[in-house]
Order: sequence, then C-alpha cells, then structure tokens
Amino acid sequence: MKYFRNKSMFYKFYRIVYYILLKRHIYGLTSPIRLLPDFIVIGVVRGGTTSLYHYLAQHSCIRKSAYDEIGFFDDNFHLGLNWYRSMFPTKFTKQSIEKKYGKFMTYEVTPFYIYNPTVANRILSLLPTIKLIALLRNPVDRAYSNYQLAIRSGKEKRSFEEVIEFDMKFIEKNKGGLKDDNYFHSIVARSPLARGFYAEQLQIWVNLFPKMQLLVISTEDLDSRPNETLATIFEFLNLPNYQTKDLTKRNEAKYPSMKPETRKCLLEYFRPYNEQLYHLIGKKFQWD
Repeated sequence: MKYFRNKSMFYKFYRIVYYILLKRHIYGLTSPIRLLPDFIVIGVVRGGTTSLYHYLAQHSCIRKSAYDEIGFFDDNFHLGLNWYRSMFPTKFTKQSIEKKYGKFMTYEVTPFYIYNPTVANRILSLLPTIKLIALLRNPVDRAYSNYQLAIRSGKEKRSFEEVIEFDMKFIEKNKGGLKDDNYFHSIVARSPLARGFYAEQLQIWVNLFPKMQLLVISTEDLDSRPNETLATIFEFLNLPNYQTKDLTKRNEAKYPSMKPETRKCLLEYFRPYNEQLYHLIGKKFQWD
C-alpha cells in the first residue's frame, strides 16, 4: 500500500514539474493568478471552429486561450486545473481590459467536446454558469470534409461512397441502445455520419445547462453573414457589438466536389435527424 501511495505521489509531482513548469514555463508558474474561461465553443469538428477562434479574439473585450483545441475536459483532464489555468490570461489582464473597455471575457475552443457526456458533466461541475457555443455545419458537408481530411492524412483509401455505405450499416447495427458514454465513445466518435446527429449530442447539454447558457449557430451563416453572426454571439455574451476586421478562413482545404447523387442521398438520410435538431433548438438552418 505504501509503495502505491509513494508511486502516486511521485507521478503527481512529475506531472506538476513536467506539464506545468517545463511545458508551460512562466504560464504554468503563474497559473494561480490566471483565469478560467467565461465561455467555451464546444463543436463541431470540421465546422469552422478554428476560424471562429481567431474571429472572436479580435473583439476588444475578449482574450483567447493559448491555442485552440486544448481538450482539457477530455484527453487532458488528468493534467489538473493549474495546467488548464495556464492557458488563459491573468487576473491583471482582466482588470486592465475592464478598466479600458468595461467588460472582459476569455474562452477556449475544443470541437470534440460536443459529443462527450463526461465532458459536459465535468464542465457543469467546474463551471456551472459557463456560456456554451455550438457551431454546427450541414452534416452532409461535415462528413465529406472529415473524409477528405482522412484522405489527405493517408488514413483513408476507400471512396466516399464506400465509407458512407459501411457507416450506414454500422449505425443501423448499433442503433437502439442507450445514449450513454459508451455509445458516444464507441459509435459516434468512430462514425463520420453519426457525428452529424446533432440533436442527440446537444441533448446532453440541454439536460444539464439552462438554454440561456447555450447558443447554436451554423457554419453556413458564419461563412455567408460573418459580422451578423458574430453580432449574435456578442449579444449572447452580453458584450458590445464589434466589427471584426480579419475574416480570413483558417484550415480551409480545397478538394473535389461531392457527387450530386451522393449528396442527394445524404440530404435525405440526414433529414429526420435535422428535424430533431430544429425542434430541439427552436430554429431551422438552410441545409437542404
């Protein structure tokens, strides 16, 4: 018993020294005087969250985290709260911004959070009044973008049609079970199509947080009406509106268009799932 206790203490000490002091340097040393986020962008992957991360940081009252996709509440939770704090501005920065502009907020963006019930519960426990933003992309385009990323990385050799045919069978085989942690980890995380079942993912958050703490916007609106969409976000955050100057898209990739017949098939496939989403959030996106 003493051996395991000593081993646990050693690992805790190692984690502090390596991840906070050596990896985060001065940011780790000053973590006790650093802030936790006021809002989090929770999703979705291949939805334009990196662009949004850079757009939001241009607001005079907002300061971003050290980088996007921190992943503290999922893969990096074991690194501890001081490691997380090291990613954000200091309390002195907050005081300075508030003195100059009246308000201050800081944030992080991790698009994998949205389909993880464990993450939602951890955030509720640590940050119960946090504001949450879900950036959702047409699930047809999101799935195709995810596929093209896999092609570029060499992880996928099949055609898109082969991938979705396999995935539809995979989903059909595994549907009907409990929408629990195991379902989201073993089915949704592995499925390019199930990642587009947004209603069941957002239901996790709606069950835990008041609706006034959750804003759902679309990638298409952010692309076509960026300043209007950003104004909606600033209003949700109770911040003054701000004209964002640099609207350069980040992580944008060029690839061949989807076959029209494949797109038509997927639009019909996602139609009932999208209707569930519209009913849940009380608004409709132009995803037809």
